[in-house]
Amino acid sequence: MSFAENAVQVFRLLRSEDLRVLQVIETAMSKREFVPKEQIVKSAALPSDRVTYSLAELDKLGLIRQMKRPYLGYTLNYVGYDCLAINTFVKAGLIEEFGHKLGIGKEADVYDALTSEGKRVAVKFHRLGRPSFRQTRRKRSYSAERVGWLFQSRLAAEKEYSNMRLAYNVGVAVPEPLGQNRHLVVMGMIEGGELTRWKNLVTPVRVLRRVMLNVRKAYMKAGVVHADLSEYNIIVEPNMKILIIDWPQAVRWDHPNARELLARDVSCVLKFFARRFGTAAELGGVLDYVTGKNRSFETSA
Repeated sequence: MSFAENAVQVFRLLRSEDLRVLQVIETAMSKREFVPKEQIVKSAALPSDRVTYSLAELDKLGLIRQMKRPYLGYTLNYVGYDCLAINTFVKAGLIEEFGHKLGIGKEADVYDALTSEGKRVAVKFHRLGRPSFRQTRRKRSYSAERVGWLFQSRLAAEKEYSNMRLAYNVGVAVPEPLGQNRHLVVMGMIEGGELTRWKNLVTPVRVLRRVMLNVRKAYMKAGVVHADLSEYNIIVEPNMKILIIDWPQAVRWDHPNARELLARDVSCVLKFFARRFGTAAELGGVLDYVTGKNRSFETSA
């Protein structure tokens, strides 16, 4: 069972006091990894016996970890962090109930959910951890401060939500960004499948042109380069329209490596289309198109 699945199951079991204790631990973790029990009791403004009971329940449910030496202290794990973010979205009406998982990756879990108004949405749980640390540090310009994996995941969510809003507001084909809290992003529902799963496309040239049109809009109108574009984060919908997902690593157009990253994005997509569908396009011509130098580009099938 994934962290997110666990969080979804245990969230409904939590009392307001449990959430209060989790919030106290979260706040104090900005200064130390394990928060002394005495500090939790003081900050929670609850009787000591009730805090003790809550800590025992949270530990049993797998939302916190305990350290006994050199002092008795507690720290959040991903499930506890999940529950705090879920609680915020429940209060805001963005999440009423969860459905099935849409995708599980090295750095994120995605689930479908319903809002309080019955609208289907996708909920992305950012998951940065030690297995992907080197790749993460290479791709993303996060602070060198050692803030911990929970908070690095929050930074990834904040950056993705900001980039998606920039892109969505100028008409780039991305899921509608609906909300962000801690390491969770709520977005419009994602229909269709990853481009890599499509063995055949009726009109591969048209799909390629739609992808590049959106790369052009992101660069020229939003001033954003995806910086990790591939067949794994281009969603092809049943009507052959596309969505571009996974934006936490995007950079602004004035980033010193923006043009290099843009060229890598375009090259990666062109190579995939040529290999899978036999659709060829010259890299230089497509780069001139996405940067606004030309109004179109040539393709051959």
